[in-house]
Amino acid sequence: MTTRKLTVVQLLPALNAGGVERSTLEIGAALAAAGHRSIAVSAGGRLVDQFLAAGSEHIALDIGRKSLATLRHVWRLRRLLAEIRPDIVHARSRLPAWIGWHALRGMPQTMRPHFVTTVHGLNSPGRYSAILTRGERVICVSNMLRDYVLKHYPGLDAARVTVIPRGIDPAEFPRGYRADDAWRARFFAEFPQLAGGPLLTLPGRGTRLKGHRDAVELLAALRARGVNAGLLLLGAREAGRETYIEEVEALARERGVADRLAITPPRSDVREVHAISDLVLQLSTQPESFGRTVVEALSLGRPVLGYAHGGVGELLAELYPQGSVALGDAAALLERAIELLRAAPPVAPLEKYRLADMQAATLALYDNVVRSASDVIAPERIRR
Repeated sequence: MTTRKLTVVQLLPALNAGGVERSTLEIGAALAAAGHRSIAVSAGGRLVDQFLAAGSEHIALDIGRKSLATLRHVWRLRRLLAEIRPDIVHARSRLPAWIGWHALRGMPQTMRPHFVTTVHGLNSPGRYSAILTRGERVICVSNMLRDYVLKHYPGLDAARVTVIPRGIDPAEFPRGYRADDAWRARFFAEFPQLAGGPLLTLPGRGTRLKGHRDAVELLAALRARGVNAGLLLLGAREAGRETYIEEVEALARERGVADRLAITPPRSDVREVHAISDLVLQLSTQPESFGRTVVEALSLGRPVLGYAHGGVGELLAELYPQGSVALGDAAALLERAIELLRAAPPVAPLEKYRLADMQAATLALYDNVVRSASDVIAPERIRR
């Protein structure tokens, strides 16, 4: 491994909530802790202070806005990169990747950083998404996502694709963790409708794809079978999603379970919520690229019930197959929920998908890219 210090610039739309943003923070922290220079270029957001506090730098540039005007940032980004002289530019989203790619193409070869990309999601195949396959190294966050990328981009050399699963910090989600009595008292005072029965939690943004309606239907089906469960839709109440949340609440009233439903904005006490949950749900109706919430809950030793597709299906098949049901099979979902609420099989201790593993693998990839520079065929590291 090289001993020289690297400068890595990560490109993304903004530093708000989401998997891309969280991975940016985690890699930034690992770079800074190892003595490297970590920089992110984005429009900013509520996580900037956290990013800076961990030893990274941030440059505000709105490279993720879907507008022709965003193209003007190519020249500004090129000037910034010429000043910074990074070793690696790591693009984590499609439009920032296009801006970065054009910026790098205009730089002299001797000044041009290496270009690394990460495919975080199941983007629609096509020329626009193909930019994320043009890195010298293309990181995919799951084996399922790697297969998807190679299927839709047959010209992509599989040797350039590396699977680095996202990870969680076991110290943040320790096995057997119990929320303290004071926290529990505050929680149930805030959500008294969830007290007095098994608690189901579905964490996820307030978007239709997360399967909130399926969760409400499950709650109603459980009640019909005599199971008086409560349902928490954790993190679904977001600005701009009011109409959708009203739709979910209307469904709960129609099914007669509104009295056992709570919907919250994003919260910082996810660990405590998972720890008191009898069952954590992952019911995304479209395949997820990974499924971090599955790993968080299983790390705590809490059972998870989810659909067997995408990255979630991959994780459940490996870590907790008892919690896996076919996509959209409401009858199977109900029966499996009843089984798990009655007597959930124990969750094996988590030995994979740890944050430190993801950070180490990413920094090792950076190191390998830099050390392998002499093997890159001139004149371009940026693939046309």
